[in-house]
Amino acid sequence: MNGLQDFLSLSYGELEQLNLESKQQRASRMPIEQIQEQRLKYLTDEKRIKAVTLLFSDLEGRLHMLDYDKKFLIKSWDNMTFDGSSIRGFTAQRESDLRLGVDWASFYWAPSDVFGPGKVLVFGEVIDKDGTPYAANMRGVLKAYADGLNKSSGYTLNAANEIEGFVFNGVDAERRYHETGKFEYVSTGGYYHSLPSDPLRMFIDHSAEVQRAMGFENEKDHPEVAPSQFEINYTYSEVVNAADQIQIYKLVCRQVAKKMGLTACFLPKPVVGVNGSGMHTNVSITQNGKNLFWDPQGQEKLSGCGWEFIDRILSHGNDICLVLNPSVNAYRRLDPHFEAPNQLKASATDRGSMVRIPIGNSKSMRVEVRSVAPDANPYMVLYSVFKTGLEGEILEHDNLRGAARYLPDNIYDALDNFNNAEWTTKLFGEDVKSRYAELKKAAADRCARSLGTFVKLPEVQYHHEVYNQFLWNMF
Repeated sequence: MNGLQDFLSLSYGELEQLNLESKQQRASRMPIEQIQEQRLKYLTDEKRIKAVTLLFSDLEGRLHMLDYDKKFLIKSWDNMTFDGSSIRGFTAQRESDLRLGVDWASFYWAPSDVFGPGKVLVFGEVIDKDGTPYAANMRGVLKAYADGLNKSSGYTLNAANEIEGFVFNGVDAERRYHETGKFEYVSTGGYYHSLPSDPLRMFIDHSAEVQRAMGFENEKDHPEVAPSQFEINYTYSEVVNAADQIQIYKLVCRQVAKKMGLTACFLPKPVVGVNGSGMHTNVSITQNGKNLFWDPQGQEKLSGCGWEFIDRILSHGNDICLVLNPSVNAYRRLDPHFEAPNQLKASATDRGSMVRIPIGNSKSMRVEVRSVAPDANPYMVLYSVFKTGLEGEILEHDNLRGAARYLPDNIYDALDNFNNAEWTTKLFGEDVKSRYAELKKAAADRCARSLGTFVKLPEVQYHHEVYNQFLWNMF
């Protein structure tokens, strides 16, 4: 039967070349009309493509995917609708119709052995009934903010995220947690240590190969401190592309793990007693090719602009903590015994600080926000970090950068801070702010209020990256 299917299946080398060319078009801000024309011509001419997978994320950051028949998409790309009431945090049932536009610049060729032959991926733009960008679609909010700063000030917002996760034995280990009550390691090696044939090393190798083929421009990968924990690093890029890559990174890891009979898990603290997983968020701003955070004469070689950026983040750290740490489980990670970045201060060396200033040069100087969980909505995180760092207020506080203040240690305190902050209303508007808070409270109320010393079933079952309609409706 397969001999009859003449579907597109490219080598990893060919994929990498195509994806890097597409990435360069995004980086150089090629006019979208020109990219759209290229992509539609490519889809029309390439007969071996059967479907286009359109990707978008809900308010909590959960990735959703729709496959459109290629011929249908070519004819109807400017009028594709979907039911927004089925997406948590989107529209109410009475106003359910939303449109999906195509962000033609965010086009990816994917390995056929992981995603299936004859498919390409592209990110979608959620559009309201009146044709305006949908307010709860944080990708659109981030894109509009970044594009606006580029036009008004010539700024390019750059980001690179270090995303940690765990690999556990068995498929769907999170969804089966209510049956097993535990996660089973695939490796008990340590930091930087695993044998070449170790399941964890094989998972890392395969995931890294896929990401390389998808244009990530890998830097390094390795087992992390905790057993069965991993991190695969890649280079920085423009902020919307960086956020898209977080979604693809997690998708690739989950798919590769599943094909190996394993589960890639991005819960911040799935196992008590070992290090949790973070998503350290490195950010910088360039203007006409110049890194605005670099100053060879500055403290830690960070410019005054960079230090003000940090001061604003620290001033609003408690306000935006719920965005950076959006789940009940995330507050287990903010435990000072495991290098947890729970202190509202900045440091070049102290890894317990919310913000770190890594060693850098004129190209690589950056600010690292460490208190971000890997289950956070990447678009919401990067929008919040950049807008807060550029436009937030600086508290009048003695020694703000080294003060002994702490982030909340539970989601209810984080919810109170988020709800009571004027700054979060300025960031998201009243409607989106209240929707997000309601989602977080609904999940929190399904879990034990006291975290205790072991991971409870509901904090896994009703986690926003794991939940499904079946689980949610069991209440």
